[in-house]
Amino acid sequence: MSDEFNSGNHDIQKILYEGKYKESKELFNSLPAYEIALIIESSPPKKRAFIWQLIEEKNEGEILKNLSDDVRETILSYMDPDEVALVTKDLETDEIADILQDLPEQIMKEVLEKMSFQNKDILEKVLKYPEDSAGGLMNTDVIVVRPYHSVELVMRYLRIKNNIPLSTDNLFVVSRNNKFRGVLPISNLITNPPGEIIKNIMVEKKPLNASLNSNEVIKVFEKEDLISAPVIDDENNLIGRITFDDVIDEIKSEADESLKQFSGLSGDTFERTSSAIKSRGFWLGINLFTAIIASSVINIFKETIEEVIFLAVLMPIIASMGGVAATQTLTITVRGLALGQIMSSNYLYLLSREVTVGLVNGFFWALVLGSISYFWFNEITIALIILLSMVINLFMAVISGMGIPLILKFFKLDPAIAGSVIVTTITDVVGFLSFLGLATIFYS
Repeated sequence: MSDEFNSGNHDIQKILYEGKYKESKELFNSLPAYEIALIIESSPPKKRAFIWQLIEEKNEGEILKNLSDDVRETILSYMDPDEVALVTKDLETDEIADILQDLPEQIMKEVLEKMSFQNKDILEKVLKYPEDSAGGLMNTDVIVVRPYHSVELVMRYLRIKNNIPLSTDNLFVVSRNNKFRGVLPISNLITNPPGEIIKNIMVEKKPLNASLNSNEVIKVFEKEDLISAPVIDDENNLIGRITFDDVIDEIKSEADESLKQFSGLSGDTFERTSSAIKSRGFWLGINLFTAIIASSVINIFKETIEEVIFLAVLMPIIASMGGVAATQTLTITVRGLALGQIMSSNYLYLLSREVTVGLVNGFFWALVLGSISYFWFNEITIALIILLSMVINLFMAVISGMGIPLILKFFKLDPAIAGSVIVTTITDVVGFLSFLGLATIFYS
């Protein structure tokens, strides 16, 4: 699949380069929307405006929904509000909402004004919820039935409707005033006699509140193996549903966003040079700042290093071991927090286990490194310094690896993004401070 796409992409890029406008237009519009989106994302920014002009209006909506946020934002800047409203009118509600959220607020309002009254009303209800909430993820294409309806009546309604939304495994049962009552599995509908009443075969199911965080939504789908789930407001009114494909899209989006925030990268591989310089420069600055802190600690002990030169050989090893140990504990902690496995009732047990692991590993590998250093320098003192400093650093690595994520979470910061930078700085500082500090004491 990848080789076929790369070959086709190369052919299209060649046609574009040769200026064959007609051939390019015909070839482009014969491709699936996701392939056209990939070609746009694989093209330098200056070519994208030209490529977009080749795409027929009827295909633009499907292509927009397949583009990454960064690239889609650029493409939307080429379009006026009338065009955006026109090309997105046949998309699902959640897909239109995703696209509109990439627009400046004033432009979004203008697009909504251009939409039909029905679409505008539905979208405004969805857009009032945060993008990373159940309300922001949901779509409104639900089929509702009443508890007092019969199987025969519902089946007749579905035949007349002649268009069941994708991923429909349940119909939703609501009262006359739209209060959620339960779900009617399709399997129950088709296996019961025509005269059976819906309230007798429906299933009680806990709905998702529209304000529920997207991470919690993902956990619910994972634990219960759901295909779809009803979404309600605070008054128990049914307002939409979330399907498994919405959840998959959100997982991909969160993973991509975490990677971008952690590394300072954009979701656009071919972003403009000026944007790349700006986004990456921030994290390079953070890294420089932490490196200066560690270097400042080393500078305090420069006289000791000048007198005992082989300390410079061993310093990076102490810091590196602490960094690896801290990252191991940090990964376990962040994962446990993300999965909801770490609570006040089990935190102390996990902390004591990690401290034990850190101390045992620290002592063992300190003996190994101490033996090697004794063989290199024929110095028992340096072996003892290594033993003590490595145990201290690995102990601090465990404490910071478990403590920092909790502190960051308390302040509503993502520990997966900022955690590694902080714990690495701590282990570098503690490693250099303990190793060089002990060396100063022993060799003075």
